[in-house]
Parts: sequence; C-alpha cells; structure tokens
Amino acid sequence: MDNPTTPSVDNQSTFRSSSSSLNLPPTISRPYLSLQPQTPSHHIDRMFGVGYHPSPTRTIYSDRFIPSRSASNFALFDLSLPSEGREDGSKAYTALLHAALFGPDAGIAPPATPDKATGGRNFPATPPNIFRYKSETRTVDAFAFAFWVLDAPALQDDFYLNLVDWSSHNVLAVGLGNCVYLWNACSSKVTKLCDLGIDDSVCSVGWAHRGTHLAVGTSNGKLQIWDASRCRRVRTMEGHRLRVGAIAWSSSLLSSGSRDKSILQRDIRVQDDFVSKLTGHKSEVCGLKWSYDNLELASGGNDNRLFVWNQHSTQPVLKYCEHTAAVKAIAWSPHLHGLLASGGGTADRCIRFWNTTTNTHLSCMDTGSQVCNLVWSKNVNELVSTHGYSQNQIIVWRYPTMSKLATLTGHTYRVLYLAISPDGQTIVTGAGDENLRFWNVFPSPKSQVST
Repeated sequence: MDNPTTPSVDNQSTFRSSSSSLNLPPTISRPYLSLQPQTPSHHIDRMFGVGYHPSPTRTIYSDRFIPSRSASNFALFDLSLPSEGREDGSKAYTALLHAALFGPDAGIAPPATPDKATGGRNFPATPPNIFRYKSETRTVDAFAFAFWVLDAPALQDDFYLNLVDWSSHNVLAVGLGNCVYLWNACSSKVTKLCDLGIDDSVCSVGWAHRGTHLAVGTSNGKLQIWDASRCRRVRTMEGHRLRVGAIAWSSSLLSSGSRDKSILQRDIRVQDDFVSKLTGHKSEVCGLKWSYDNLELASGGNDNRLFVWNQHSTQPVLKYCEHTAAVKAIAWSPHLHGLLASGGGTADRCIRFWNTTTNTHLSCMDTGSQVCNLVWSKNVNELVSTHGYSQNQIIVWRYPTMSKLATLTGHTYRVLYLAISPDGQTIVTGAGDENLRFWNVFPSPKSQVST
C-alpha cells in the first residue's frame, strides 16, 4: 500500500518580475513569471504566521524538541520558576524583535482554527493566498535549473490522486480540497473554477487534448465536465460507486478509473453516462494514459498490475505483473510507437519499459524510492520521474541508457503530481508540502533542430 493524509485552502496573489533567466514556454508572459527573489522576511513571516494560513488538518512536525515547563521539576535542580516580571520582559523583547524585522505596524496573525461545522477543514469562499509567488534558483549536476514556486494550500498528500494537469492552452488546473483552481501561465491570473461543497472533494483533473474542457473526478464517484473558458459545468456523469482518482482523454473517449476497481469509457457526445465498462483490476485504479495514436489505453492499479486495453476491449489485451507495488506512474513514448514506461510504489521502486507491439519487457531500473509519476520529453528522448519515500526527488533520465542527467530536490513531501508545459520545456511538480514547483528540464524543439 502506498498511502496518505489530508490538508486545507487559500486564494490569489500577484506575481513579481525580475531579470533572472528562465526557459519559459513561448506564450508565458515574462514580466509576470520571470524570477525575482522575494522579500527577505517571507521565510520569517511563515515562521511567525504573518499572512500564512496553515492547513488545520495536518499535524505539523518540527525538527527541534522544545520542552514543556509544566512537566518540569524545577525544585529537583534548585531552580525557581520564571517570575511574571521575566515573562513580561520576554514579551517586550519579542515585540521589539518583531518590530525590527517587520516594522512597527506589522501584526502577528494567529494560526487558523478549524471550523467544526465543516468537519475540521477550513475552506474559505475566497481564500486570499492561493498560488502565492515564491522564487528560488538552484544548480544541479552542472545544469542550471531555474524554477519558481507557488503556494498551493490543501494540495493533498495522497498517492492515488491526480490533482494537477497543464492544458494545450497553457492553463494549469489544480485540485485543492473541494475546489479546482486555474492558473493562466500567460497572464498569471488565478480563477476559481468550481467548489464541490463540504461533502465532496476533488480527486482528479484532466484537460481534453484540444479546447478548454476539463474533467473533474470527485470523491463521490462522479465525473464533471467543465468549460473552463466560461467557468460553466457542461455535464455530470455517473457510473462509479467510489472516488474517481484517474482520468485520461483520447480523441473520442474519456476514460475514468475508480477505487471501485473499474474503468469506464465515456463518449461525451452521447447521452449515456458511459459506453463500456472495463474490468480486470483487483484494487483501486490509480493510473490511466492513452497512447499518442489513441489506439491503446494503459492502466495501473493498487493491485500492482499494469494492463493495456484497445479501443473496443472490455478485458485487458496485455497484462504485466512484474511490479511489486501500486502502479500509478504510466507514460507512453512520443518518439517510438508502442514504447510504454511504468513505475512502482514503495515496495517496488522500479521503472520498467515495455514494447506493447511485440508484448515484451524491455528493461528495468531500480530508482531506490517510490515512483509517483513519469513523463516523456516531447523534444528529446528523455523522461522525468518523480519520487516519494524516501528521497522525495525528481530525476531526469536519458533513454535508453537510463543515465541520470540531473537529480532535483526541494520538495519536503512525496512528489505526487507532475505535468508538462505545452511546449515541452517546463514541468510542474506538486507535493503534500503544499507547493507547486516549476522546473526547466528539457530543451526547446528549435534548439534540437539547430544542433
């Protein structure tokens, strides 16, 4: 089992500009998204709670031990309890320190208190700090990877969910708690697309290959279709009994995978909620990907199985049982027909490659940690993997040698979410640390033509 915990929400902010270099997709507006170090006090702000709204449902662990005076026996060591005067002096010192750091008008905001009426979760109607901008730069293995960071409060630390996707129109969709937010990479505008209410939550998001339609899988087993350009729900489709954690679009079908172990094939042009039901997995379906030619669907499950289906089958046409943990990470190569990569969970840690045309297992690479996601470069024969226990890293690989080009770190929780920009140069990763990190890892198509 590769399992999780949960958190809470927040909203919008302004992005600053700078002169730091960044391989942005062509349609991204550089004045808004180029890097600039943030104000020096931001890290201290978070420690003091200024402008920061922690997730009330997550237990926060510190890296240091602070003893409680109430449990201390001061008499044993002939020590007296601190007097009231000393406490007042300590408060005065704290006030002076805070004024020096933040100015005399800055206040200290107390941590948010969970609302019992919402089951202990804070989901404000208009959260103020969603996708708040932060920036960092890092050099890894002789590669200079510039990246920027956005706060994503309530991004769940759940291995089986798929909560981030990047559209062909350069819009990032992110499921946070019971809401879906859209971040436009061209304008930096943040839009709240939908709120499912306190009795439901977002389990998956997936953009149609073309157009502006977004599929949203929910914890109640429903699949909603939204027109993001109008912020309007087009349709709600049923059929699953449990949460919908995986979504995949082909040119004509929308596939959804559920904790009820089934995969439903849907044609949104017809009235029926689904046109066929695929059965074969013995546990939750957590990975779904259509091949680039839209002829084959790969599915991975918590039963450690990787299946391949064609457009018309209701039983898998290929079954791969070599993984020894849940298979969420699945990626079809855009460079070679029938080349499929898959990754296993904590007890497996391996990336495996398959040729579905000849039904052969090509190779296996032990990565040393839980494989959460895989994506191929559109421009070069390379791929990226993201990892959980125990490394929480991102690795860029050259295929087929599987030599490491770079190992990227920064997330403090499992890197459970991954999406790639329309131009194929930038990836975004998400983790239970409630951060979205953007990395420039692949070259542009033009640079490959010129070399």
